[in-house]
Amino acid sequence: MTATIIDGKAVAQNVRDQVKQNIIKTKAKYPHFNPHLAIVQVGGREDSSIYVRMKDKAAKEAGIAITTEKLPESITQTELLSKVKQLNDSWHIHGILVQMPLPSHIDETAVIEAIDYRKDVDGFHAINIGNLSKKSGEPLFLPCTPKGIITLLKSTNIDINGKNAVVVGRSDIVGAPVASMLTSENATVTLCHSKTENIEDIVKQADILVVAIGKTEFIKGAWIKPGAVVIDVGTNAVSDPSKKSGIRWVGDVEYAEASKVANAITPVPGGVGPMTVAMLMENTYNSAKRWFDLSRKRDVSPLPLHLRTPVPSDIDIAMDQTPKHLATLCKEIGLTESEYELYGAHKAKINLDVLDRLNHRKDGKYIVVTGITPTPLGEGKSTTTIGLAQALGAHLGKATYACVRQPSQGPTFGIKGGAAGGGYSQVIPMDEFNLHLTGDIHAVTAANNLLAAAIDARMFHENTQSNKALFNRLCPAKKGIRKFAPVMIKRLQKLGIDKTEPNDLTEEEIARFARLDIDPNTITWQRVMDTNDRFLRKITVGQNTTEKGQERQTGFDIAVASEVMAVLALTTGLQDMRQRLGNMVVASSKSGDPITADDIGIGGALTVLMKDAIKPNLMQTLEGTPVLVHAGPFANIASGNSSILADKIALKLAGTDDGDDSMEPGYCLTEAGFGADMGMEKFFDMKCRTSGLIPDCVVLVATVRALKMHGGAPEVVAGKPLPDAYTEENLEFLEKGCSNLVRHIENAKKFGVSVVVALNRFTSDTDAEMELIRKLSIAAGADDAVACDHWTRGGLGAVDLGKAVIQACAKDKQFKFLYDVDQPIEAKIETICKEIYRADGIELSDLAKEKIAVYTRQGFGHLPICMAKTQYSFSHDPELKGAPSGFTVPIRDIRASVGAGFLYPLCGAMQTMPGLPTRPCFYDVDLDQDGKVVGLF
Repeated sequence: MTATIIDGKAVAQNVRDQVKQNIIKTKAKYPHFNPHLAIVQVGGREDSSIYVRMKDKAAKEAGIAITTEKLPESITQTELLSKVKQLNDSWHIHGILVQMPLPSHIDETAVIEAIDYRKDVDGFHAINIGNLSKKSGEPLFLPCTPKGIITLLKSTNIDINGKNAVVVGRSDIVGAPVASMLTSENATVTLCHSKTENIEDIVKQADILVVAIGKTEFIKGAWIKPGAVVIDVGTNAVSDPSKKSGIRWVGDVEYAEASKVANAITPVPGGVGPMTVAMLMENTYNSAKRWFDLSRKRDVSPLPLHLRTPVPSDIDIAMDQTPKHLATLCKEIGLTESEYELYGAHKAKINLDVLDRLNHRKDGKYIVVTGITPTPLGEGKSTTTIGLAQALGAHLGKATYACVRQPSQGPTFGIKGGAAGGGYSQVIPMDEFNLHLTGDIHAVTAANNLLAAAIDARMFHENTQSNKALFNRLCPAKKGIRKFAPVMIKRLQKLGIDKTEPNDLTEEEIARFARLDIDPNTITWQRVMDTNDRFLRKITVGQNTTEKGQERQTGFDIAVASEVMAVLALTTGLQDMRQRLGNMVVASSKSGDPITADDIGIGGALTVLMKDAIKPNLMQTLEGTPVLVHAGPFANIASGNSSILADKIALKLAGTDDGDDSMEPGYCLTEAGFGADMGMEKFFDMKCRTSGLIPDCVVLVATVRALKMHGGAPEVVAGKPLPDAYTEENLEFLEKGCSNLVRHIENAKKFGVSVVVALNRFTSDTDAEMELIRKLSIAAGADDAVACDHWTRGGLGAVDLGKAVIQACAKDKQFKFLYDVDQPIEAKIETICKEIYRADGIELSDLAKEKIAVYTRQGFGHLPICMAKTQYSFSHDPELKGAPSGFTVPIRDIRASVGAGFLYPLCGAMQTMPGLPTRPCFYDVDLDQDGKVVGLF
């Protein structure tokens, strides 16, 4: 008999063609699908270069992107391992192959084991090889050559099941893995090698023979069992004068004689060789598809709640729950290991790279959670945000992300307490959330105070040095050469000086460049700390004799009032933050020109201090759903919203691949500070304008307590028992107070989005009160109004609210801003006051008029408006409850946060450094005997 020739070239081409068609088919549905192979070649061995070129060509023919890293032979092992780690961490690389052999000074095993086994398309990582050897193991990749051998066997239509298979050669590359794979195919396998006795007799029993021993024609034709299938892996050069090269290639089997006996046999060359590259292409495609499928998987496992009655304290509830390890949550929401940085077991930072990876996705549904005009006790926006997130994520099975601000430690230890939600709707660990978290506020403090120190130091040096001395110190000669720091070029351009060499400046240009000439009376930048300390509201600096009499009055703000925090909340990326920090205006010169952080030369340093703070923090709710915690700007003199970047990441993680109906859109719930007249309006007109994001729905939180207060019930005072009107049914107060709710609904509808009222129900509230609020809400234009008791029952208590939000988000929207930013400053202020507050108009003080003129002249007139007023009324007067009208809003001053990107008119005295009450919260805070935090709320 004459054996059938197993055409490895044809089989390999079929495999490569199928890979190509699979890629074309997948990309047709998902254009962003892009398999990518990385090959690392160390040194310039010609045989290695030939193999790399073959793989490069095959990849390009199949539609696989390929990156080849050619490294010098002298590279150290540490440097090579570092390069492998870079490829491991690169989200767009799906397969990594290090071309062997490596130089003798490098441990090949260490390099192979350094490759992420999930990208080990060569299939040699210990995890993949180990799983190949286990009966129940499922390796992610099969080694290419052994996989090709099995494919060749199957191309002959042989039934491997139950056959006697003999493998000659026990190398880690071919023999051992082939034996394991044949065993997995239910063959009875004998593994032979050079020390095996009676090998001829063993080979004669083989129905399937695989030879990879590396010895020329070691297996004789007479050894072959008639009808056997023979796979010859060997490639050996033998002398042949008839060949131009002087050699020809033969295998480990005596081909001429074996082909007379075998049923099928592979030739050499043209048998196994072409299969190795084909299997590499198939492995790379399979890896890309697996990574792609994983990136679309969203499977958050909820944590069970053990509800108790009466509801324990917030800290007790939080401490009773066992949080997930954050690495588990990160995996559940689809983050790769390189996209997050763990801070202990229960906190992590999310790298901004995830936005690049998910850039193709359509955003999820965007919901802002706001509230009616609150009482001093607050109406539960944070609690509702978390409860709704738990309902959507843990009970309704939706991919849901809550985005909240980081609380300041000032209020935590002052009078307000923490801000992690409450009851069974909290962010956990509650103590870590309310205290240092990952240090973002400390970074803001460091950046802010470095700039404050720089301002005073610059004025000191300008007042004590000549122009020449200043310039020589600002641009010192090093080895006779002067250079401008990069940040100085920006100041030169601002001054209209088109020179880049310090020695080219004239004396007049040197004076303009070196002397900022800050007017101390115009300095708006103060030092900050994250503690309520009333005695730092006004201080005197420069009293030491070393400051040569340069005293001035200044003060401290609380850290979250810093413009650096406002920048963090509104930035859209690292380079954008660099520009914003550099553009912060801290004072004016004596000639009236704005002085920026970059004029002082500090913008780059501030960015360095903030480089980690820009990454949003990831935590979890009591029910194990994700929460992004980022930024904590004041809600009056700043946006009062969590960061744009946190929202962007959440919306992409909750997003869908365009045109893919199998991915259901998820939900991003972001909380806006204070009442809707402030936080919501700023969310729309400032945050959405900057981010370009379009909201889908407003959730408006209301309580019977607050509505009764607006209806004329007795005053609510923090720390005092509520009057009976609040704990007993009183429909008269309630109906009258609903005028406040109605106005907030009307205002929200002006922006063209759906509105759902969340009735945060307390135990004393009655069904009649709930029904009255619902009726008036629907009549005012709300899409729905739903009672919820998430404080008592967690997400289960907000399921109906979640269903209403889902329905509201499905409706069409025509989002629009309230005003055009190119309107004059006064017109923008007046629009907000008339449209949102329902004032008759505004009254500008002389100072406010002067500021409008200055900011318009300085080029800041195009900035959006951030109204700074009381949160306890639609008006400027906290005593005007309900839905007042007929008033005029006094604008006593206007200030600029140019770096953050807004102007903030002051309607009254704004306190930016809180004080401590008679009995601060810190009285109750301590550690128990086990080292756990107690007393936080």
